[in-house]
Amino acid sequence: MKHLTHHVDFCVVGGGMAGTIAAIAAARKGIRTALIQDRPVLGGNASSEIRMHICGAHGSNNRETGILEEMILENCYRNPEANFSIWDSVLYEKARQEPNLLLFLNCTCQRAETKQNRILSVTGWQMTSETYHTVYAAYFADCSGDSILAPLTGAAYRIGREAREEFGESIALEQADTRTMGMSCLLQFRETTHPSPYIPPAWSYTFPTDEDLPKTVHGIGDNFWWIELGGEQDSIHDTEAIKDELLKIAFGVADHLKNQQDHGMECWQLDWVGFLPGKRESRRYEGDVIITQRDVEQAGKHFPDIVAYGGWTMDNHFPGGFYYRDTHPTVYNQAPSPWGIPFRALYSKNMDNLLFAGRNISATHVAMSSSRVMATCAVVGQAVGTAVAQCVKTNTTPRTLNLSLLQQTLMEDDCYLPFLHRSISPATKQARCTHPVVTNGYDRPLENEDNGAMLSPGESIVFTWPQPQQLSQLRLIFDSDLNRAEKNMPAYHPLDWGDKYKTPKTLVKSFRVILFHPQGTKTEFTVENNYQRMVRIPLDADAIKTEITPLSTWGAEKFHIFSVDFQ
Repeated sequence: MKHLTHHVDFCVVGGGMAGTIAAIAAARKGIRTALIQDRPVLGGNASSEIRMHICGAHGSNNRETGILEEMILENCYRNPEANFSIWDSVLYEKARQEPNLLLFLNCTCQRAETKQNRILSVTGWQMTSETYHTVYAAYFADCSGDSILAPLTGAAYRIGREAREEFGESIALEQADTRTMGMSCLLQFRETTHPSPYIPPAWSYTFPTDEDLPKTVHGIGDNFWWIELGGEQDSIHDTEAIKDELLKIAFGVADHLKNQQDHGMECWQLDWVGFLPGKRESRRYEGDVIITQRDVEQAGKHFPDIVAYGGWTMDNHFPGGFYYRDTHPTVYNQAPSPWGIPFRALYSKNMDNLLFAGRNISATHVAMSSSRVMATCAVVGQAVGTAVAQCVKTNTTPRTLNLSLLQQTLMEDDCYLPFLHRSISPATKQARCTHPVVTNGYDRPLENEDNGAMLSPGESIVFTWPQPQQLSQLRLIFDSDLNRAEKNMPAYHPLDWGDKYKTPKTLVKSFRVILFHPQGTKTEFTVENNYQRMVRIPLDADAIKTEITPLSTWGAEKFHIFSVDFQ
């Protein structure tokens, strides 16, 4: 067997949305990064292997941006038919094309070497190449969901549901237990132009009536999340046995929809069944702060170290899942949206160089029921990757890094942080602008105002300086419609879904930039076929005036621009 050794600055274990984005964020900041993923594809629960669409904060204009939005907009542009293989390729490409990122797919983390309160290395087995990979790093992030580094390193963690009195959580249990939310095997159906019969396997269950299912309202439009089990068992070590039971249920539900009751599905066929369950909960790390129900309900405003946000309901699934029949299989407790997530909940309280992102952050069972969804995990991942890059560059630790610098860097990278304001560059501050709203440091609508420049065809945003400026970069934030209803990928495939998965109409597609130089000359260029919300353009030029003119959109009549900033 081969055994290879690698030395990097940062090693990420787990290639779900949190881990993938953490690794990309760090690599883009110039630090050597390794990403170890035990599956052949990236994205975790959002990948083609599980197919859960990405959910996040509720409410107007609260959609998560940063690298996540970049990925989703790339998918909108390249994948209007919503093919999961293409979505996989988008995630793969974003990671594989980073020159500072080593990607180890099909590689299962098996061992960790520690010394005192630090992790020195992790070793994974890559089954496709029959190779052990040992990665030495200054910092490690566990984004594996199951927190595989916890039992391997001795990092403090907890599992199960806390007692009400431990943190004063009104919706917690009176007595603590080790039960969790379960895992689900999802289904997808595809509409056809002709009747499509379904013959169930002999080993699947039969559900003759709607009352035999825990969710009586079901059918097309549902992703069948309620085919859920495992919360009453060991959500890690019993996974294979739980999966076997889930598959019997899943194929039985398909039989119910097609053969046992009239659900209007004569021309729909079973297109896909998830043989890899999507997990909701297992081990959760303990950080310097443990987020509680009270923190969520107070919107986390009291945390000075906000680096990400949540906004999903406290969506608490009963451990019995499919077989829990007393009420609906989950209880929805309202949470404010957005609520701030503190950096102190993203690093270990007893391992000095271990961070984490995803559903395993430092939170109680109750609070985690709001923070566990993938869009929230993704922005937490970007915060962790950015923080580690800062630690490496400034030779600091997670506990001692400059939090204000981290927050400003995240906002500069289009990661919205509630209750905070992005600093404006000196070059932008010194200019006189025809549309000053684009220089106010807020990159999305505010609570009661549009907060963007709405331009008609032929109208420009003009910056004029009293003295010549040396400009290195132009940063633009366009409107990608933060209130669009569709997720990153569908739960079912009708014959025609119109333009649901296309590039948002509100985005500026092409625009012209003119730099007026103090010597009396000018430089003019046009950007064509833009489909991203954040655009950075290197300039490396002196200017006394600039003119930015949008030329076309992807369908909207007017041009909507949130921010223009010069470095």
